[in-house]
Amino acid sequence: MTAAPCPICKKPGSTEYRPFCSRRCSDVDLQRWLVGSYAIPVEADEADSLRDEDDGN
Repeated sequence: MTAAPCPICKKPGSTEYRPFCSRRCSDVDLQRWLVGSYAIPVEADEADSLRDEDDGN
């Protein structure tokens, strides 16, 4: 069984850093999440209801 390619650099993945090939690629992915490069899309209705809940605090 071959390892899936790293989603960052496309090298063969490592079992230690799965699904990444190295600590570096793992950290690159984490940084992308932290700065907002990745985002989970929501429907407009969901975004409105979340905003309304935040206003209630």
